[in-house]
Amino acid sequence: MSEWLDWLRHVAGKTPSALITILGSEGSAPRGAGTRMLVTHQGLHGTIGGGQLEYRAVEQARAILALPPGQWRVQDYPLGPLLGQCCGGRVRLLIEHCDPDAMGWLADAADDRILVSTFQSDRVERHVGDHAVPSPPSARGDRPRAGDCLAEIIGQYRRPLYLFGAGHVGQAIARHAANLPFRLSWFDTRPVFETIDGVAVVPEAAIEQCVADAPDDAAILILTHDHGLDYRLTHAALSRPPCAYVGLIGSATKGARFHARLTRDGIDAQARARLTSPIGVPGVMGKEPDVIAIAVLAQLLQLRAG
Repeated sequence: MSEWLDWLRHVAGKTPSALITILGSEGSAPRGAGTRMLVTHQGLHGTIGGGQLEYRAVEQARAILALPPGQWRVQDYPLGPLLGQCCGGRVRLLIEHCDPDAMGWLADAADDRILVSTFQSDRVERHVGDHAVPSPPSARGDRPRAGDCLAEIIGQYRRPLYLFGAGHVGQAIARHAANLPFRLSWFDTRPVFETIDGVAVVPEAAIEQCVADAPDDAAILILTHDHGLDYRLTHAALSRPPCAYVGLIGSATKGARFHARLTRDGIDAQARARLTSPIGVPGVMGKEPDVIAIAVLAQLLQLRAG
């Protein structure tokens, strides 16, 4: 995620701060490239995975606060006996003393834009654009030196989640998805839900177009108040080019009935096989909205990254 941008805006501009960035990781490592945390003399914001790695990194971050703003260093950590960690991976960290006078680039920073970092002898200069090719993260080889550049996409990949239905389960899914790597598009046909933040109330006659508009890497979740509407949305989702996931809430009996009707309506076996119903990680039996939401989101997190 990109909370670190807010840390820089609201913390680093007011108090001496050091930014820790994972430039690359390999093997079994607590967190991946792009993970960041901010360190001040009094507090911590975020985490790079905890344990001895984070403890050592925080020590270095607080030490670098004694140096002039802009100073930086790169440190490699094998996650083995040296750190008392048995992960067996490797992590490369960038630790820098944030310079409040060099943060103009934050005005242009936003998810999915490209951040280019240029290493100078006394600071890391940054600018934001849309066209640079991201640099492959590395935990080995030559460390960045003055004159080198790294480019990265701001923010973690977030799968588009097209959620149809704003009832109790839909609200639970939206609530739990807020801090997970999803980009939520939420729809219902009932005007009563216009007051819920994030819900787009769409006329029933136009709801299938929302399914058609979903990108190919989207997960489509269908859990409306009406079985007839559920069927229309399911038919639309299986008639379009394949997307990452099509899930229908309900019992195995409901799923079987839908499969039979889809067969009669000309949806072939290959397309029907893309329907997940019931939804959620198998073995989670609770019917409470929060339980269903967590089981479904866990299932979506298992999908291969886009």
